[in-house]
Amino acid sequence: MTHPVQQRGHLTSRVGSVHVRAKAPLRLSFAGGGTDVAPFPETEGGVVLSATIDRFAYGSLSPRPDDQVSIESVDFGLSLDFPVTEDPVLDGKLDLVKAAIRRLRREDLGGYDLVLRSNTPPGSGLGSSSTMMVALVGMLHEFYGLPLDQYEIADLAHAIERQDLNIRGGLQDHYAATFGGFNFIEFGDRVIVNPLRVRDSTVNELEFSLLLCFTGITRQSAHIIADQTHRVEAAETDTLAGLRAQKQLAVAMKSALLRGKLGEFGELLGEAWREKQRLSPMIATPRIQEAFEIALRNGAISGKVTGAGGGGYILFYCDFKTKHRVADALERFGVTATEFSFEPRGLTTWRA
Repeated sequence: MTHPVQQRGHLTSRVGSVHVRAKAPLRLSFAGGGTDVAPFPETEGGVVLSATIDRFAYGSLSPRPDDQVSIESVDFGLSLDFPVTEDPVLDGKLDLVKAAIRRLRREDLGGYDLVLRSNTPPGSGLGSSSTMMVALVGMLHEFYGLPLDQYEIADLAHAIERQDLNIRGGLQDHYAATFGGFNFIEFGDRVIVNPLRVRDSTVNELEFSLLLCFTGITRQSAHIIADQTHRVEAAETDTLAGLRAQKQLAVAMKSALLRGKLGEFGELLGEAWREKQRLSPMIATPRIQEAFEIALRNGAISGKVTGAGGGGYILFYCDFKTKHRVADALERFGVTATEFSFEPRGLTTWRA
């Protein structure tokens, strides 16, 4: 039986047949990405409009009769183990997992086996690494019976990734994965997640109109984010103007979405992409630009890279009548085009 994360778990026995499961959804960021990356939200406040989709980070935890922790990452093809009584060494091998365990481990409950996998490769621009961190914190929260609410889980996942591991990035992914659904998220002195009540007919039509396309290139978003951060700290006019425009576009796209004005939404998505490219010259690569040209030439109305840029996924807005032509043309170019559904639920944990 599934339940949302805000419900409290109970302590698992040292040796037991109970497995702890978790899944957390990946997200699409429509507008505002970059305004959640320090130091911009601290100085000017940030906003992001996003929604979670039916792509997930999955985890399973099975208690062991000894004090060993065993980790298997299907995505990276790596396995390792270490005593639960010792802090694992952060050496570049599955450090995301080890950092979460270092923060949350309890020696008195013994060891466990962890198996982790996701629907999309790391570095794909859908927030997969941060979503996996949310799933990990959710599993350990359930296993240890920690009294954490949704905001605390997202905040802890963010702190482990950004502070403990010093991985550059923003705030949005952890909150999107934890809460799920369509959200307008505000970043400033604190984070405020505003769930949006989007009409079912609007959600259905939006699914009909969107095409999610993988460029075939994964990348380390930290390099692009580092470049953007440097430009913000140097007060570069174009980067700051792009970020301020992203905030305005997030508000405008939220309004269009709530009013069911999807034509307007699609046009604003294209504007969000044009403004995003002002944040760093590393965002739009020649392959990404060529994919846009092909899509628009074959009937796409607009599009936007879903993450920091440099590769990963591109989201195209199309008329349903021409959507298949766009997909076919991109497939011939070597870009994988897929349809998807929006996922209303965030992080979910359960026992089996």
